[in-house]
Amino acid sequence: MYEEPTIGIIGGSGWLGRSIALAMLDKAFVQPGALVLSNRSASNPLTSAKWSQVTVTSDNQELVERCEVVIVSVRPEQFAEVEIFAENRLVISLMAGVSLEDVVQRTGSRQVIRAMANAAAEIGKSYTPWLATQQVSEEQKAFAQCLFETFGGADEVFSERHLNYLTALVGTGPAYPALLARSLFQHAVSSGLPPAIAQRASHAVVVQASQLIGDGRSVDELLQTLINYRGVTAAGLDAMLASGFDKTIKAGLDSAASVASCMNLFAHSADTKEGPMTR
Repeated sequence: MYEEPTIGIIGGSGWLGRSIALAMLDKAFVQPGALVLSNRSASNPLTSAKWSQVTVTSDNQELVERCEVVIVSVRPEQFAEVEIFAENRLVISLMAGVSLEDVVQRTGSRQVIRAMANAAAEIGKSYTPWLATQQVSEEQKAFAQCLFETFGGADEVFSERHLNYLTALVGTGPAYPALLARSLFQHAVSSGLPPAIAQRASHAVVVQASQLIGDGRSVDELLQTLINYRGVTAAGLDAMLASGFDKTIKAGLDSAASVASCMNLFAHSADTKEGPMTR
């Protein structure tokens, strides 16, 4: 079944859904004729003519009936509008904070994987933690790991608490480095640098850090090497830490993790409506 399955993406025209579709096609993980996308307009978001064989529909249930694997890539608050019955399909949810049980109840599938990809999927650099229900087979897990690796790296985790925390840590994608880059830029401009130079310099700092950390060095090794020079870098690090840098990061992650843990409330926003389990 999982050698060449038909794969559907509900929300296939969104930023994440479209990025994943293109990654799977570019890596030949799925053939165009075995990929189905759904969106409200039923228009193909993959503008290249070579992807014209991809099927696009505005009917989510039609997508489910065509596919063995269904990826749900919509905003959590939109999940209540996704009325599907996907029994005996592998359902992969990319919705932040929506619990496994919510996905099971609203889709009719007991073979469910929750995954937290991020915007770096667009450049094949997402880190995607994922969690599976007990009914997901080892074959399905191996398939999902390969799928996630088409747009970056991935790890299986074994509790919703860990996945919710990782939603706060890595599901944010480039947001935290972008915030750092903005702070560096604003300080450089306030110190008199021309904006164009300030922008290139602040962006370079963030990019250089990611490249050096990924070059066989641990974070602690890199920091200690720089601190040991006891020069300009050490002075900057000491002042940032003394001003509460670590405390600020902890506060941000605690707040984000708290929201990720309760976002599944969005999935209940339509509990008064007829759900997919009773269709």
